[in-house]
Amino acid sequence: MSQNGYQQGFSANPGAIAYQKRLYPWAIAKLMPSMQRTIVGRFRSRSDADGHLLCLRQLMPQATLVVVFDLQPDLEVPIAAPTAIR
Repeated sequence: MSQNGYQQGFSANPGAIAYQKRLYPWAIAKLMPSMQRTIVGRFRSRSDADGHLLCLRQLMPQATLVVVFDLQPDLEVPIAAPTAIR
């Protein structure tokens, strides 16, 4: 979504990307099988996200879309293997 603009021009500085993502805490997520999600767009206010959600639901009626408050966007947390108890 080009109107958000938080990803444009910040590819050289990862710290700036993290700061910019915090400015857009509201997101529209597309829910997929196996408890996965894909962020469709990010917004500064809940009302902006709700407005875009209405439009997306008209464009993609078969998709499951929800508005979420996401302060930690797209963090990849490695899952540790379980350890055996001796």
